[in-house]
Amino acid sequence: MPLVTTTEMFKKAYEGGYAIGAFNVNNMEIIQGITEAAQELNAPLILQVSAGARKYANHTYLTKLVEAAVIETGLPIALHLDHGADFDICKSCIDGGFTSVMIDGSKYDFYDNIELTKKVVEYAHANGVVVEGELGKLAGIEDDVNVSAEDSAYTNPAEVEEFVTKTGVDSLAIAIGTSHGAYKFKPGQDPKIRIDILEEVEKRLPGFPIVLHGASSVPQEFVKLINQYGGNMPNAIGIPESELRKAAEKAVCKINIDSDLRLAMTASIRQHFTEHPDHFDPRQYLSPARDAIKAMVAHKIKDVLGCDGKA
Repeated sequence: MPLVTTTEMFKKAYEGGYAIGAFNVNNMEIIQGITEAAQELNAPLILQVSAGARKYANHTYLTKLVEAAVIETGLPIALHLDHGADFDICKSCIDGGFTSVMIDGSKYDFYDNIELTKKVVEYAHANGVVVEGELGKLAGIEDDVNVSAEDSAYTNPAEVEEFVTKTGVDSLAIAIGTSHGAYKFKPGQDPKIRIDILEEVEKRLPGFPIVLHGASSVPQEFVKLINQYGGNMPNAIGIPESELRKAAEKAVCKINIDSDLRLAMTASIRQHFTEHPDHFDPRQYLSPARDAIKAMVAHKIKDVLGCDGKA
């Protein structure tokens, strides 16, 4: 089976009341952990690559690793560019074998965002690739994306119809309370998704796939584990997974997950070196790290996304 686009995935997800996990990948072990979990649970997958991942691991290495995952698992897998900053990076990924790209024009004003997004859509569609656009600004930090809480803004539902119609995008990322990165909300805060905004968007775009970025929920057991073995991470909480599940039962067809994977991997490696300080073979500490990612992804597929058995 070749790499697929998200078109059929999203259609089934919308009708079935579940979401597809879009997991950020940076190396072989992360890809293996994600895809092994998905294969065991027969779940469709989106593997996504940020600009930072392309700089770190190289475009060609990452695409070939994802192609290997398709061969090994037989799953429907889409390869997606996360947070494409401009036309050139989107074009490079389209030309380089990606089946889906995101153009993030949220830093521009509404009509400049439309103009940039439309340009990417026209090139992508001519090459059989689908496009995700974004309206609204999520707070937080992820690679080159850095938005302060003061500069963040919820998506305005009154703008979504015009944006989708004029750009021709295939899915839309909206800002309804999630945030990028591990340092999210502090204890005492009550983080919630603005379901009212999601429902208004759904009314204005019936049947249209919606995307949530910044949806890692930062499990506290991993923060504690990292700190137990020499880390210095502040306690933080994310959007409750029950809130994410509600969103997946509505119009949200794609939920991005990155920080949870990093925390699981880092906690495992820290624990390994504390317990085995004499180890120097990367296979000794990356094997349990891969297993930690696999366990995390399996949990997300079953308990948050609801896409197990949907491949």
